[in-house]
Amino acid sequence: MLRIIITGTTGFVGEGVLLECLKSKRVEKVLSVSRRSTGRSHPKLEELIIPNFKDLKENDTRFKGYNVCFYCAGKSSNGLSETEYRDITLETPLHFAKAIGENKEMTFIYISGSGAGIDSWFMWARVKAEAENIFINMKGKQFKDCYALRPGIMKPNSEQKNVTTSFKILGSFEWLANKINMGNPIEDVGKCMIQLCFEPYDKNILECKDIDICAKKFKE
Repeated sequence: MLRIIITGTTGFVGEGVLLECLKSKRVEKVLSVSRRSTGRSHPKLEELIIPNFKDLKENDTRFKGYNVCFYCAGKSSNGLSETEYRDITLETPLHFAKAIGENKEMTFIYISGSGAGIDSWFMWARVKAEAENIFINMKGKQFKDCYALRPGIMKPNSEQKNVTTSFKILGSFEWLANKINMGNPIEDVGKCMIQLCFEPYDKNILECKDIDICAKKFKE
């Protein structure tokens, strides 16, 4: 059974992943770590409100006993300098991983984004790719297994509260994006992440097509 830490549960991706975890019979417990409450109540769900993840100390005992971390917290690069974006996208999740400490039973999954690439023209894509490499290299060292997911256009779940107008508009085109391997329903992103905890995948960085393949293998 999975005991999962999820960050960013008051954001679009984190909330969608949280909903799938609460539904799954293979998930025993979920610890939501976010800056504010999800506003949800569920027998599996506990909340840890942390306004600034960088205030966490290394080897925080509140993270002991968990065997999965889905790092979904993040922010668009719009209006941010590279320094600011690196702090949110790379340095803060790295600090969070240190707060978890060494856990050889843990699967750590980092939400990246479609188009990430170390040689990209775009600043956000380079930073995301750098973060991916850091976390993937923790496999077999700090954690049992590590993956990075690169979702593209995502269709929201009807139960979600935290969906901006832009996500709603983009999500309406997910059916088309999916046909060209550039999109997934948010439910499939969550199912893929759960599935990876039970069945290893042959890639550590999963594109939209890989997310689709994993989600199709998902069992409640």
